[in-house]
Amino acid sequence: MLTLEVLRKMLGWCSLINISLLYVWFCLLIFAHDWMYALHHKWFNLSKERFDAIHYAGMAIFKMGIILLNLTPYLALLIIT
Repeated sequence: MLTLEVLRKMLGWCSLINISLLYVWFCLLIFAHDWMYALHHKWFNLSKERFDAIHYAGMAIFKMGIILLNLTPYLALLIIT
């Protein structure tokens, strides 16, 4: 049965997993930028500036999703339980 305690733990783990994925994405973009660009350039005709802008915007949207859909409900459940 899905109790508030189980839901809180689930949101905590979801937050941790999503933040880890965001961190891996960031590290790949920083340390393997040229490799990632070459891989994506094969599929799409992108300039480096556009490639960087797309990834920066994607990371920003993903981070906002983590905050709105994982962290905020987790903190709300932490406060009420």
